[in-house]
Amino acid sequence: MKGLVYIIIINYCNHSETIECLESTLKTNYSNFKIIVVDNNSPNCSIDFLCTWAESSEESVTTQNQYFDKFIQPNIEKPIQYSVWAEDDFLKQNDIQEKVIFVKANENGGFAKGNNIGIQYAMKDSECSYVWLLNNDTVIKPDTLSKLVEYAEQHQVGICGSTLLYYHNPEQVQAYGGHINRFFGTGSHILSTSEIEKKLDYVVGASFLINRKVIEKIGLLPEEYFLYYEETDYCFNAKKCGFSLGIALESIVFHKEGASTGTNQNANLRSEFSDVLTLKNRIRFHRKYLGGGVGLWLGLFIAFFNRVRRKQCRKISTVNRRS
Repeated sequence: MKGLVYIIIINYCNHSETIECLESTLKTNYSNFKIIVVDNNSPNCSIDFLCTWAESSEESVTTQNQYFDKFIQPNIEKPIQYSVWAEDDFLKQNDIQEKVIFVKANENGGFAKGNNIGIQYAMKDSECSYVWLLNNDTVIKPDTLSKLVEYAEQHQVGICGSTLLYYHNPEQVQAYGGHINRFFGTGSHILSTSEIEKKLDYVVGASFLINRKVIEKIGLLPEEYFLYYEETDYCFNAKKCGFSLGIALESIVFHKEGASTGTNQNANLRSEFSDVLTLKNRIRFHRKYLGGGVGLWLGLFIAFFNRVRRKQCRKISTVNRRS
């Protein structure tokens, strides 16, 4: 029998993205799974919208890109068997029967903390073989999870990622994992399959399959980052403890990238929130794993210079206050 996979999806003020993701995820051909949606204390009543979706078959869910209608149409039959929990009550449970579980977190503690709520519950289930962290701004194919687990088991990978394609340009690769510049501490996406073996330093958090043994060995995701670099930290820690990383090329995930946080490949379009956290967490990560030496500070000088050039001086003062 296939090992049980707990799929953990974080929602924050973006229930429409989450619903689209759930519609495709529930069509997976991998039979042994449970879904935990952790709402990071959204102020817009996201949980209520999610419950309405799970109960009602009257409203048809469509995609932002018609290319993906084939992955969510026809919609999953409703009502879906689900349950709703407050965080504290949820963490006291160990045998929830519903396949879809909604959890209202006490606070927005960030990406890692939200996922850790789900991971803590999953690890109490002795049948859990893997935890799959899946971004809510994604759509998957029916065989995405099957291909991911198949690769992880065949290659005995501790943490495994998928091929990420752009949702709004589904023929274009977004990432085959990522690489860290050891001098500056900057991260970059791997865009060629030929570079995976040599350059793979981390699995991108949009599709992040963790073997149970990794969690038993190194624990939960690091919560001090709030957002960005936490998956990189976790991968570096896992490799330090003897686990390997891998990318399942046939496991396809379509990712909108930064729908909730303002992340954008174009530096001029990034939100201040996204930009500041990235710089702040680069400092934290570099000090922890790369020594915090001259490369870190030279890199920050270059980053600050670029922001001055782009007339984004406010971001500089914000990083200085928070670092």
